[in-house]
Amino acid sequence: MEPLTAGAIATLAFTKAFEKTIEKFTEVALAKIDVLRKKIWQKLRGNPNAEKALTAVEQGNKVELDKVAGYLQYVMLEDKEFATEVQALAQEINAGKLQDNSHMTQYNSDNARGWQTKVEGGTAYVGENHFHGQ
Repeated sequence: MEPLTAGAIATLAFTKAFEKTIEKFTEVALAKIDVLRKKIWQKLRGNPNAEKALTAVEQGNKVELDKVAGYLQYVMLEDKEFATEVQALAQEINAGKLQDNSHMTQYNSDNARGWQTKVEGGTAYVGENHFHGQ
């Protein structure tokens, strides 16, 4: 398994700030999210710009998450031991994600066509283009 990027780690660490996603994790994973968030805070403490971004992210500001990821990436490059530690913790959190094993059933009749998708994060663009004539 590839190591997670600083952006992915920051997103996991502050996932509780974006309330809709926490129901996707087990209780154990949620506890580890708190540990990861505290480790990041400890490491970035003392940098006023990083602290400002961290505070904004904890208040739900997704725009500042990119700044936190940048600061995190920098410290991970500088401190390999810290990088290994937070990457391992993030992997454990990802392992504690609840899987959606629900079934999707669709009934189409009269030559109808339908699409079904399950999207976890990101955007799904589903559809079909029709070009008639020249």
